[in-house]
Amino acid sequence: MPVTPHYTDPVALILIALMLIGLSAAVGGWLVQKFGQPAVLGELLVGIVIGNLAYWLHEPIITVIREGDIVRQITLYALSHGVGLVGAAKTMLPSGPETARVLAALGSEVGPRAVGVFLFIDELSRLAVIFLLFLVGLETSVSEMRRVGHRAFSVAVVGVVCPMFLGLGTLAIVMPGMSLAHDLFIGGILTATSVGITARVFHDLGRTQSTEARIILGAAVVDDILGLLVLAVVTGLVVHGTVSFWGISEITLKAIVFLVGSIGAGLWLTPRLVPRIRRMGFRNVRLIFGLGLAFVLSWLANRIGLATIVGAFAAGLILERFFTQELEDEHSLREVLSPLESLVVPVFFVLMGLQVKLETFLNWHAIELAAILTVVAIIGKLVAGPAAGRGVSWLSVGIGMLPRGEVGLIFASIGKALGVVDDTVFSAIILMVVVTTLLTPPLLGLVMPQSDHKPPTPAPATTTATQSPD
Repeated sequence: MPVTPHYTDPVALILIALMLIGLSAAVGGWLVQKFGQPAVLGELLVGIVIGNLAYWLHEPIITVIREGDIVRQITLYALSHGVGLVGAAKTMLPSGPETARVLAALGSEVGPRAVGVFLFIDELSRLAVIFLLFLVGLETSVSEMRRVGHRAFSVAVVGVVCPMFLGLGTLAIVMPGMSLAHDLFIGGILTATSVGITARVFHDLGRTQSTEARIILGAAVVDDILGLLVLAVVTGLVVHGTVSFWGISEITLKAIVFLVGSIGAGLWLTPRLVPRIRRMGFRNVRLIFGLGLAFVLSWLANRIGLATIVGAFAAGLILERFFTQELEDEHSLREVLSPLESLVVPVFFVLMGLQVKLETFLNWHAIELAAILTVVAIIGKLVAGPAAGRGVSWLSVGIGMLPRGEVGLIFASIGKALGVVDDTVFSAIILMVVVTTLLTPPLLGLVMPQSDHKPPTPAPATTTATQSPD
């Protein structure tokens, strides 16, 4: 007798995963706020706890999710080579007990659906970072960014040069005999800064309007450009054995043209275009135009080789207070987006926590190297604080530049893919990234007390006969 196949909606597991992520993020944030710490720390920690506990309980979906971007690469390999997920994973993952557990998860009944859940949540978390930097841009004044521009540039340069040279000197002592490309790549990883963590902490503390926050955010944009230059140089040295001067010049020119051009054109075009669109009777102009501009500029930034978050931040700068100034009787764009922020942004931080592998602490050599790299990483960014000049907290600026976050992980994964970074060094780098990322929220909470001025929250909506269609 034929068996009727059981239909399963592919979105069902995603719904449960999102519910659990949202609930755990809320609980984790609430718990750490009881101790005066930013909510983002709780979101990271709860992800670490859930990810590692579920892994040791052999839960297949979390086992797949915690592998991170390699799951996407495995999926692409399986599709392009016509093999199964397990076969692709055997080709791409190193042998060992951890890999055996991942293979078992991929080969289980829920393996393909677990990959689908990861791909959705991973892409949603990437959108969350873009969304977060757009919101940060909305809270940042262009005039204030100009005022602290020279300070931000100084902080970024010192925050890239010092970790690089400290890293090269340290590696020459602790790992003598390694290739220049190897040392340069690790030094390049030490220069990275993940602005997403710091931006969220400033938001939680109600400090996005502080001079320190503006300097750090401006420095992060310059840091991203300098980081791309470092990555281009090191990758060119590894792959080709030489570095192209024209290639470096091209990246620099693209970055400058994009930032100056997009912000300048946006500030000129927005006040002329939006009122005309509103008069046509379109609804939700602020929401559609605001997010649309953020997504378009993020796409353009990616097209020319920059990080998408640079475009999102530029879009926020363009629209900063525009709708509030034009529509004084209505909610600002920041207030309109606040509920969406609460739903989307925590996904990124919980996912980062889920992908922290505590079993890497079992390798003593990795721990020793990680401790050395972490000290170098911290010192290299703290010394950038005094470059901010007088009238600001040097310590706050230095701590704000500490987290390597997803940027450091991306650099490390590229180095591993190129064969420059082996498994031990990769584990050490992961530990350094985790420590610097987790240290930032509580340290910033200590040196920058919570402001009495909180970020705006949406006011209750009112309905009147003359209310605008927006």
